[in-house]
Amino acid sequence: MKTIFSKELLHTPIFRVTMDQAVEPGGFEIHRAIVQHDGSAVIMPVDAKRRVLLVRQYRLPAQQFLWELPAGRIDPGETPLKAARRELAEETGYKAKKVEKLAEFYASPGFLAEKMNLFLATGLTPGAATPMEDERIETKWFTTAELDKMVSTGKIRDGKTLIGFLMWKRYRAGK
Repeated sequence: MKTIFSKELLHTPIFRVTMDQAVEPGGFEIHRAIVQHDGSAVIMPVDAKRRVLLVRQYRLPAQQFLWELPAGRIDPGETPLKAARRELAEETGYKAKKVEKLAEFYASPGFLAEKMNLFLATGLTPGAATPMEDERIETKWFTTAELDKMVSTGKIRDGKTLIGFLMWKRYRAGK
């Protein structure tokens, strides 16, 4: 893929929007407006009872409260692993003895350049959460059966949480 042209249309503290023109290896020309994002870290906290800790917050684009895995943007100079540990502590107060990468994926690659890095966190110890000033976060532990039901009834509507839960079930099945 060779980029021929890129023009920044919008710049915010979290993302940029560019209008890009590129040619793929076969010669096909592509024109797209792209939301440029530095990536995010998603963390799936699982305790010794095999429960999963989710956070609930109001999501303005969805216009509703959503249960989801803790996650956040990777800050400049930060690795995905460091961001995952930071987000876990900020949003839930927990620290993890062990953090393992489960997957990486693109949220919506048709227009969004955000790569999400999914981690499993175990060996958890509680602490005080320090959410950002614009976040109001509730946390709750869920059993696998509860999460299965929430997924099958459409109560979990967040993509990263669906992927995280299904990857974790697959990961567990292999152990």
